[in-house]
Parts: sequence; structure tokens; C-alpha cells
Amino acid sequence: MILPIYLYGQPELRRSTNDIEQSTPELKQLISDMYETLTHADGCGLAAPQIGKSIRLFVVDGTELAEEYPDCKDFKMAFVNPEIVEESDETATYSEGCLSLPGISENVVRPKSIRIRYQDADFKEHEEVFDGFRARIIQHEYDHLEGHVFTDRISPIRRQFVKGKLQNIVKGKVSAKYKTKK
Repeated sequence: MILPIYLYGQPELRRSTNDIEQSTPELKQLISDMYETLTHADGCGLAAPQIGKSIRLFVVDGTELAEEYPDCKDFKMAFVNPEIVEESDETATYSEGCLSLPGISENVVRPKSIRIRYQDADFKEHEEVFDGFRARIIQHEYDHLEGHVFTDRISPIRRQFVKGKLQNIVKGKVSAKYKTKK
């Protein structure tokens, strides 16, 4: 089922998230719905707060980016209760956008690699190192679980430049080719 994506200004995007318990009903169905929503919106990552759920869950699917970013080949994963435990000192700058902030993209500096501890959909524990564009996608989605959006990470001067666009999203003066909640 395709879910509406919450846009900038929705309080759910700024709330802290809670761990998911193993007894959470229909987690696998929710993950499936998130992948369907992500595919429909032509995105590469979607976090639970973006669909109005204050839980520690995000999905990524970078397979469509594999031609430009070979490390994203077969990169389709769900992260349950993730925790970034280490970040590299070395950083990289890339232009980022977000399904919750349609029409806005800005350069964001992030660590080039991360170590993340998480569970899969069966609550099996994992700890892995990701680098390159995969690390960037994960960090972007992880920020949503912490109540942040990518514009929180840009310089104050750039934030001033996008302020009007953000206000237009809040006022509902934005369109997206996917289902949204304004």
C-alpha cells in the first residue's frame, strides 16, 4: 500500500522515535508498504517519521543509483532500531534532496563512512561499516529518526536562502508527484 509522505512542517518529522519491540504487529507489512511508497516516489530512502510513525525504522533502496554509484548495486535494506556507533573523520560533500522537502536540494557535508548497529526485519542483530553513497543514504535516513532534516546540516547562510521554499512547503504551496500529507 502506498502511504502518504509527510512534508516539512509536520510535527512528526521533528519528534524523537522509539525502539521497535519484537512484538510489534505487522512490521514486515509496514516495511513492504514503505518500499512500495519509496519506489512510487522515486526515492532512495524512507524513514518511519516520514510516514507519520515515531519508530526507529528506515528502508533504503539505492539500486536505481548503481550506474552513478556502483556501491549501491543491490543496496536494498531495512534498518530496525539502528544506532550509528562510529563515524569517520574524513567527510564528503554531496547535494541532497528529501521526499519530505520537495523541490529543495543543497550540499551537505557528512562523514564518508559509518559503523552502524541495527536489526533486520527478523530482529537479527547486525553491525556493519558502510561508506560512499550508501553511508550518505543511511545517515540521511538516520537523521529523520533523530528529528532532523538535511537542511539542519547546511550553513546558516544557505538556510536563509531556502527559508522561503521551506515556508512554502509549510503553507502547502508545493507539489509532488507522489502522495503527501501537508
